[in-house]
Amino acid sequence: MPKFVTRLAACVTILAIATGSAYAKNPKVGGAAMFEDKNIVENAMNSKDHTTLVAAVKAAGLVETLQGNGPFTVFAPTNEAFEALPKGTVDTLLKPENKEKLTKVLTCHVVAADAMASTIEKMIKDDNGTHDVKTVGGCIVKAKEDMGKITLTDENGNVAHVTIADVKQSNGVIHVIDKVLLPKM
Repeated sequence: MPKFVTRLAACVTILAIATGSAYAKNPKVGGAAMFEDKNIVENAMNSKDHTTLVAAVKAAGLVETLQGNGPFTVFAPTNEAFEALPKGTVDTLLKPENKEKLTKVLTCHVVAADAMASTIEKMIKDDNGTHDVKTVGGCIVKAKEDMGKITLTDENGNVAHVTIADVKQSNGVIHVIDKVLLPKM
């Protein structure tokens, strides 16, 4: 085969690889692929970093809701975020008698919209640096931008950072965060 054809084939292969990665699908979360044709619960169940969140969603009876049509934006705290809560907090919240409190905490991580990071960033800019986000649980979370990253401040002043943005789902989007957002109690 002539050198020109070999080089052309190599260029086509490199271009195909580059184009494929430029239009890459969702980022991996918790070491698992996230699929746009699966719903929030189906994808979260595959993430090794979200086992506590999935257990909490099940305990609160929110599985069916988060498998619904949506659209939903879920700010999904990692296992490490739950572990950073005071000792015993998660175990206490997972008890059946605390289902109402658990539901309140979880729904303070859900917005009834499909808000990609670019949309949130625009709202922050339009609101002069801070945008109030009303959650399904009735919490007001303050979204800001810090050095190109979105932060969320809960009603108690705790700041969560979006560590993985724009994980598309069939019924919305997940943004992975590093802290649990807590309602004012």
